[in-house]
Amino acid sequence: MKDNQPNEFGCPEFRRLLAQDRRGFLRSGFLGFAGLTLADLFRLEQAAQAKGNSPKKENSVIILWMRGGPSQHETWDPKPLAPVEYRGAFGATKTSVPGIQICDLLPMSAKIQHKWSIIRSLSHSNAGHSAGDQILFTGYPPGQRADQNYYPSCGSIVSKQLGHLNPQLPSYVTIPRRLPGTDPAYLGRKHAPFETQADPASDGPFSIPNFSPIEGLSFDRMKNRRSLLNAFDGMRKDTDNSGQIDALDSFEQQAWNIVSGPVARTAFDLDAEPRAIRERYGFMAPYVAPTPDRCGVPAWSQRMLLARRLVEAGVRLVTVDVRWWDTHVKGYETMRDGFLPRWDKAYSALIEDLDQRGMLDTTMVIAWGEFGRSPRVNATGGRDHYPNVFSAALTGGGIEGGRVVGSSDAKGAYPADNPKRPQDVLATMYRHLGIDTTVAYEDHMGRPHPVLPFGEPIDELFS
Repeated sequence: MKDNQPNEFGCPEFRRLLAQDRRGFLRSGFLGFAGLTLADLFRLEQAAQAKGNSPKKENSVIILWMRGGPSQHETWDPKPLAPVEYRGAFGATKTSVPGIQICDLLPMSAKIQHKWSIIRSLSHSNAGHSAGDQILFTGYPPGQRADQNYYPSCGSIVSKQLGHLNPQLPSYVTIPRRLPGTDPAYLGRKHAPFETQADPASDGPFSIPNFSPIEGLSFDRMKNRRSLLNAFDGMRKDTDNSGQIDALDSFEQQAWNIVSGPVARTAFDLDAEPRAIRERYGFMAPYVAPTPDRCGVPAWSQRMLLARRLVEAGVRLVTVDVRWWDTHVKGYETMRDGFLPRWDKAYSALIEDLDQRGMLDTTMVIAWGEFGRSPRVNATGGRDHYPNVFSAALTGGGIEGGRVVGSSDAKGAYPADNPKRPQDVLATMYRHLGIDTTVAYEDHMGRPHPVLPFGEPIDELFS
């Protein structure tokens, strides 16, 4: 990297120190955060805070990313009076809020409709999965490569502007792995998501690879912080004698406090959760792999529970992969036998869990995918990609339950009333977190881009 080239690491002296430290950590095998160590991240964060980017709020967000595009007809916008080729095989059920109906395979969600709300008039113009990922995570259209972030994800923006809510936890987490659209782009790798890598949906004990002890060192041996520093003697040989080594020590210590300290290990310790709560979310729901003629059956309920644990401990934004809603073929069977019952149980559990813990006021939950599904059922009983209208479910963060914002037409094909854009949802989320959407960040060519190109908070969701 040239010193006169735009970059995310600040002054040349700072970049040089960072590069030295990274090399040492890589040699020690202490990897994480897409190649950056925790010590790197803390050093970068401290530099950002020195420029005034200190935490502003204690609010948090959980994004339930329904990748593939959930059908509006089979979730939150059923059309029971439409012709059968549009309304599909399922019916509509009353909810706890008079006048609101949702798909009849979501009875648990219907019973608590007064706690969550629906947007039925969202739309954009791109039917590609990766393009939709970019639009909904960044607020910007995709670049030349739709699977690559040209603009930073909302989680990276949160990391950049707000930093850590709890210094012993990452500020931005994806469960279990990074998703298309969730990268930091020109904000730099220090604002990439922390990936759990391990999947809470898998059988057996849940263990985070990034929290494993350094090979050959036990936690008993590493209780003393000085023991850790001694373990990095090899790394120190690669540093100069510039007088910065004392500062490096503090960052190493802070990194180890996460790896071995009680806060992060407790937050990520899903196995410590009472069995009754795990079962309420949907414990022991094994994943069924997809076949050529059918989508797989999801097993992401425990991911939602882990998200609750993380925001409770102090993570600002958690994105949960709850894919794969791409129901082109045999969509009825896939939704009836797998997706809808498991979604209904886990989603209602998350809302009730947050509410009972007094976390719903500070935790906004956004459930959506990159687009909706075609209004007409195809010849195989499925629905195809369709961005012209789709729905989202939102709760928490001051959102009034039992609201419906906007509407689609009689066939669920286009917005009929109060149309909204994905950028409006992002603006709503950013306001909840205290993000200034007018702030502009420079890309690698030195061109400034605001957090959002347009979009207004959806005030209809609030009192």
